Amino acid sequence: MITSSAKSSNVLTLLFTQLRPKQWTKNLLVFAALLFSLKAVDLSAFIRSLAVFFLFSFVSGCVYIINDYADREADRIHPIKKNRPMASGALNPVLALWFGGVLLAASLVASYFINPLLTVLLVVYFTLNVSYSFKLKHMVILDIMVIASGFVLRAIAGGLAIHVHLTPWFLLCTMLLSLFLAIGKRRHELFLLEDQKGTHRKVLEKYSFALLDQLTGIVATATIISYSLFTFTAGRTIYLMWTIPLVIYGIFRYLYLVHMENKGGAPDRMLLEDKHILATVVLYVISVLAILLLFE
Repeated sequence: MITSSAKSSNVLTLLFTQLRPKQWTKNLLVFAALLFSLKAVDLSAFIRSLAVFFLFSFVSGCVYIINDYADREADRIHPIKKNRPMASGALNPVLALWFGGVLLAASLVASYFINPLLTVLLVVYFTLNVSYSFKLKHMVILDIMVIASGFVLRAIAGGLAIHVHLTPWFLLCTMLLSLFLAIGKRRHELFLLEDQKGTHRKVLEKYSFALLDQLTGIVATATIISYSLFTFTAGRTIYLMWTIPLVIYGIFRYLYLVHMENKGGAPDRMLLEDKHILATVVLYVISVLAILLLFE
């Protein structure tokens, strides 16, 4: 016999799972401003960045709740998404919505005490992504641009947390890399659901492998060029150019996984599961830290 405490524990576990903690790695981007402003920050700045990381994780979790609520019927025919709490029927959709509402309100209130502009940014992020869940995800090209904009907002939030100015080149690199990942995600969905692509996500009917591959080539090239220019023109030490090969390898490795192993549906999971990409990211962070500490 299942006790009430066991049921409560199970519900809390489902609610936490519904926030998709495995995707919180996306929100690590808020630490980018901290990484490139290492000598200008202190412990309090790190704590604020950490707080923003969790606030973005909670707000993005609320977006996932609404998105899964709206897509729960379509997700039931997806080979992977059918196991999500609401799609599988394990979590009451109404309860999930109430939980998301309370968590969103608490997150916005907390963000105001860090920086009022951060509250505005979180509202913009939430509104944009809810619009995506109900309308924008059905609009070809615009759908992947909205996904990419979420990463740019994360980067800006990291700057607001520690009160530093982010250069246009940094934001451009963030946008292009985000587009690169979003296109890879669409390609993977097209591969999984090629025979029933319109059933799960109608916008997939408007995409083809040829189009997505061409977009990937354009954005990958632009990302590498923009990052290279960023290392030379961002007003930091020119030795940041030593990290360019790591960026190139990371992009090439991701392309290999997308085209040769038909992956790319979950970039956050690939970061943790692919040892080559994980090692590249770790080495990149260490390299940037070392270069900024030694040469600035």
